[in-house]
Amino acid sequence: MDGPNRGTNRNQEQTAKDETMDRQPIVQKVYLVGAGPGDPELLTVRALRLLQAADVLVYDNLVSPAILDCVRPEAQRVFVGKRAGRHTLPQEEINALLVELGQAGGVVVRLKGGDPYIFGRGGEEAEALAAAGIPFAVVPGITAACGMAASQGIPLTHRDHAQSCLFVTGHLKDGALLLDWEALARPRQTVVFYMGVSTLPTICRELVAHGLPADTPAAVVRNATLPDAERLVGTLASLPALAAAAELAPPALLVVGEVAALAERLAP
Repeated sequence: MDGPNRGTNRNQEQTAKDETMDRQPIVQKVYLVGAGPGDPELLTVRALRLLQAADVLVYDNLVSPAILDCVRPEAQRVFVGKRAGRHTLPQEEINALLVELGQAGGVVVRLKGGDPYIFGRGGEEAEALAAAGIPFAVVPGITAACGMAASQGIPLTHRDHAQSCLFVTGHLKDGALLLDWEALARPRQTVVFYMGVSTLPTICRELVAHGLPADTPAAVVRNATLPDAERLVGTLASLPALAAAAELAPPALLVVGEVAALAERLAP
């Protein structure tokens, strides 16, 4: 709307935005922050503010370089990333590090790919901080499954194809893959496996053995939301060979269910 009140209206809108941004002040404590699926534009406003205020940043392998560029240059950076079979620090030492940094004071940001509480081991870190009496807060992030689905044309709960959606780890604590296969092999649901690249053949074989048709659509997506994203779409029968031929490496997500086939039509 044009007119004499236009500038006033804009000022009022900006004031309202500023007041909203200041509702959660940044104080000295440990923040367990979700970095989202990789694209820095998918950071929450809260996460971005914390990155720009952090005195110390403790970050994972799954945090993209573009997101690290958002961190203020003066911040101390501590890399504690994990890759398959290679851990910079065991989780127990990461927990102890966060307690030590929290006791020292300042704004400590523990930055984790996706969401801290969805296969991010944020719960263990929160327990350690709580046991030590360290003030902390959790800032949610877009979990990898949701970011992947939105960017790759896979509507996880399309009502014509899925009545439920399950997020499952494809790599258990002791290295075994002892899952409730009968529950995972039910029809008309979507199952997203995190950390399942190395166990992809086993997952596909077990799902078929427990009742899913071999021609059930399945897709594996690597580096979703990033410029170098890769997507392979096939079936439970064909996908392991497709992934092997493409030499697909982590990080990647496996999607099983009818919605996986929609990627060919709906992907941007």
